[in-house]
Amino acid sequence: MKSGTVAVVGRANAGKSTLINVLVGEKVAIVSPKPQTTRDRILGVKNGDDYQIVFEDTPGIYKASSLLNSRMQKSTEVAARDVDLILYLIDAHAGVQEEDKKSLIKFATGDIPLVLVLTKTDIMPKENIPLMVAEFEDVENIDKIITVSARRGKNLGKLTDEILKWLPEGDPIFSDDIISDRSEKFMISEIMREKMLLKYDKEIPHGVAIVINTFERQPNGVYDINLDIVCEKFNHKAIIIGKQGAKLKEVSSFARQAMEKFLDAKVFLTVYVKVKEGWRDNPSRLREYGYSDEDFY
Repeated sequence: MKSGTVAVVGRANAGKSTLINVLVGEKVAIVSPKPQTTRDRILGVKNGDDYQIVFEDTPGIYKASSLLNSRMQKSTEVAARDVDLILYLIDAHAGVQEEDKKSLIKFATGDIPLVLVLTKTDIMPKENIPLMVAEFEDVENIDKIITVSARRGKNLGKLTDEILKWLPEGDPIFSDDIISDRSEKFMISEIMREKMLLKYDKEIPHGVAIVINTFERQPNGVYDINLDIVCEKFNHKAIIIGKQGAKLKEVSSFARQAMEKFLDAKVFLTVYVKVKEGWRDNPSRLREYGYSDEDFY
């Protein structure tokens, strides 16, 4: 059987997490329309009758502005060093930026096969797609260019077939009942962060860490979840809570519904907001909140 690893890389908001979720068939990574959504390297496993593809979702490529962001960028580079194939994603709808080509060239070294995937083609004029493909004809070491729409399912079978061409024969890396290397507890924290990205504007969600204090299933089947939303500034705390706690109640309810869907069980959710100034540039805080050096290298 075919079995191997695929690093999914690209600039922020290129659609990496959405594509992996659709290919795997389950939610293994959070999604939002904002950059810096993915902070961790997350594995998603796609099993077929005669293959296993292990996708590695990586943080989006962008200019680092904190120690946390710098580590995230490094983790993307490391992820692409030891895989069987690189999928480099570019948001076709947004158009080709100079930074897209520069970053693509950095990963297209020829040492590891690279497939360029142009995403979100369902929301752009069809006549522009060939022009977009032509933009990359002069870039060396691109083994294939494929246009897709993850949300519409366009060309995903074609993409899977192309991936399998580059994977070696071998035993499965994971048992066939595993779809991710991440725990339910980790996914609960990510769901909370995802809903904050969707509900709050500007910088606030990017300066937030989610700390799970309690994650227990009671005898009646209800999950007892207690978590902290850690932000960097006191004025951010006020915005997160909102007038008379209305905003926090709204996002907590939004998150709880998603948690119940993910866990397929009722959830009793308790949320607190705490301030830890400058935590994204504090190595000890990063370790405390699950962003240790080892998580990124």
